[in-house]
This record gives sequence, structure tokens and C-alpha cells, in this order.
Amino acid sequence: MTKTFHNANIAYEYYHDKIIREGVKFGNTKALFNVGFYIENPMDNAIKNKERKWNPVYAEAEWQWYLSGDRNINELGRIYGKVPEIWKRMADADGNVNSNYGWQWKRNDQIDYVIDLLKHHPDTRQAAISIYDCKEHDTFTFDTPCTYAVQFTILDNKLNMSVVMRSNDLWYGFCNDQYQFSKLQDLIAFKLDIEIGTYFHFAHNLHLYNNKI
Repeated sequence: MTKTFHNANIAYEYYHDKIIREGVKFGNTKALFNVGFYIENPMDNAIKNKERKWNPVYAEAEWQWYLSGDRNINELGRIYGKVPEIWKRMADADGNVNSNYGWQWKRNDQIDYVIDLLKHHPDTRQAAISIYDCKEHDTFTFDTPCTYAVQFTILDNKLNMSVVMRSNDLWYGFCNDQYQFSKLQDLIAFKLDIEIGTYFHFAHNLHLYNNKI
């Protein structure tokens, strides 16, 4: 049975404990496979777990970076005041990354395409944004996008969203990713002038790195 959580923090705490108890050893992680769950209130997206010490200021800075569509980490540094080490490790020699989701979804005007499609065909099954489809597979050594796609569906005049990921680190990735995707859901719902529905999150591999266990 698919789990449903009131907000992202409750989902985080549930899967944090579940991975520790039931996760299997997989590389330098403990992992659960093919995990999918609903978040009923996507905009209740603050991770309040004290151990995690999630930084909402950074999460918002990352969102603003995504909105810019500029995949260079120096733009994130300008917005946030510094560039986190994880992005430095992922960037190429020019400071560019593939995993700036805003750069990915602005390519071919995917957001505008989805909004227009939903406006004129509210029962469409085609309102999907592609992120990881091997467009840059030759540069994926240190920087492979974790998300395959994001899809939107209008039900009962509310915008539901589904995020499908190949891999999701619960500690770092989920906490910030769910913030970015819920903000995207809010943006598109605003453009459509409808309410937000549910957020469905699916990860083929949901894990914690061993140094976080």
C-alpha cells in the first residue's frame, strides 16, 4: 500500500528510520528500492528534523538559481554568497553542471509547454518535463541528474505532480529536491490559476550514505 504523508518532514523522518532498519547494503549506502509515496501538502516543505539541520535559506537560493536557468555554479555563489562543495565537485572546468534542474526544464521551453498544454487540454497525459534522458551522457561521470522527469495532472481542478527519480539520497537530495519540485508545482499552479493537489515522489533507489548512518 502506498504511503501518504502530511508533509515532507514526516516523510523524511519515516524513511530515515526505515532505511536504517530495513535498508540493504548497496555500495557505500544502505538503500530501499522502488519507493513511492504521496505528500498531501507539498508547500509544507520545511525539513524540521533537528538532526538534519536543513537550511531553508540555501534551499531558496537554489530555487532562485534554478529559476535563472543559468547552470553555472558561480551564479549560485552570487545568490547564496558561496558555492557549496558538492556543486564544486560536480562542475566541469567552466563551472557548469547538468544537475541544475532549472537549466534542464527551461530547455525547449518545457515549463511554458506544460502550462499551455494544461490550459488547453486539462485532461492531458502529456504534461511532462524531461530532465535525465542522456542528452549529456558523455559528461555524466561526476554530474548525473538524479531525476528522470516531472509530470503534472489536473484532478478536481487541482494540480497534482509526480516526480520520478533514478536515485535519491534522503539526507541531502530529498530534503532540497522536494523543496525545488514543490516550488515548481506552486509556480505552475499559479500560472494556471488553480490550487495545488498532491505530490507523488518515486525513487528507484532511496538511500543514506554510510557516513550519515
